[in-house]
Amino acid sequence: MDASGTRTRGVTPLAFDVAARLAAIDGKKLRAYRLARLRAELARCDYMGCLLADPINIRYATDSRCFQVWTLHAPGRWAFVPTEGKVILFEFAGTRHVHGAIETIDEMRPSTPWFYFLAGPRWEEKAAVWADEIAALVTQHGGRNRRLAVDRLEPAGAFLLKDRGVEVVDAQGPIELARAIKSPEEIAALSLSMEVCDAGIARMRAALEPGITENQLWAVLNEVNAAHDGEWIECRLLSSGERTNPWFQESSNRVIQAGDLVAFDTDMVGPLGYLADVSRSWVCPGRTPTDAQRRQYALAEEQVLFNMNLLKPGLGFREFGEKCWPVPEAFVPNRYMMMVHGAGMVDEYPSIAYATDFKDWGYDGVFQENMVVCVESFIGEVGGKEGVKLEQQVLITASGAVPLSKAPFEGALA
Repeated sequence: MDASGTRTRGVTPLAFDVAARLAAIDGKKLRAYRLARLRAELARCDYMGCLLADPINIRYATDSRCFQVWTLHAPGRWAFVPTEGKVILFEFAGTRHVHGAIETIDEMRPSTPWFYFLAGPRWEEKAAVWADEIAALVTQHGGRNRRLAVDRLEPAGAFLLKDRGVEVVDAQGPIELARAIKSPEEIAALSLSMEVCDAGIARMRAALEPGITENQLWAVLNEVNAAHDGEWIECRLLSSGERTNPWFQESSNRVIQAGDLVAFDTDMVGPLGYLADVSRSWVCPGRTPTDAQRRQYALAEEQVLFNMNLLKPGLGFREFGEKCWPVPEAFVPNRYMMMVHGAGMVDEYPSIAYATDFKDWGYDGVFQENMVVCVESFIGEVGGKEGVKLEQQVLITASGAVPLSKAPFEGALA
């Protein structure tokens, strides 16, 4: 954008000064809180520490970011976090310079990647070097406690650590519980990400017209996120017309027509790596919404608002399931897979099952103050033409649930 405020060709105008918003968040407090939360959970479980390979978990523990999506399938960097002692980041030799000085990282060492792309037929040799490195740290920091929590590890790595006397246990439980309660700085980061998301949603709404494809519409949110220092989008959940029911079809080259229902789920990892996860459904301009569209929208909105109003600290997950909005029978088979799920850096603990599903995969727990959760709804009949997807992300406060998104619902398409 030039000095006159005119949009420069090919450049997305910023909705606000993202650099100033980022500077207003105290990064040191953010990092200190997260590391302390993780270590408290490790101590509670009597683990000597953890070895993290999942880039989301590495980010939570250390705030280091490097090739987040690529390392999801190319695990070559690790964070070693002892319950007491120095945090060590094992980083690719060629990218050790990218982090600068992060106070949560006490030492940085070159990693020994042993996945096949880099190690090739020498992977066993490299894996043995890696295992020796990790086992030595367990001995140094754990003493007689050999219980090392690990989040992601190929089977060969687990066997090699066991051969060296390390007891490998699961890190995901402790880290999910650590991530569940947000600090003021995390809430500020989540709010910033949601503000970016809301700006993207507004621009999507303005761009929606007959003739645009699903992929073109979805690209608007990606562009706004990237322009505001956002990171990536977890899925491509945008569909239109008959592709909206059942849910979970990703965006395509389908051309959206006047009167089509258009539904999407943002799943947007924005600035500082925090999630903005809301869903909205619209009717493409050019035709009046049908009675069926209005009815489905009204039901989805009612479900989200009803369940939001139940949320409060101290409410049990099972109790919530028993009190939640009763899904009409016609929409039960295609209902969304859960009623509520946690949100932080990505989708997180907890996941709240419907009462009818509780026996199969539900678990109990308690909503707590400063949890951030997403309240879900999908309303679509089996064999029906279309379906409505709505979702609101909220902060649980002492007085109830506070929505983080200001992107409006459509008022039952009135």
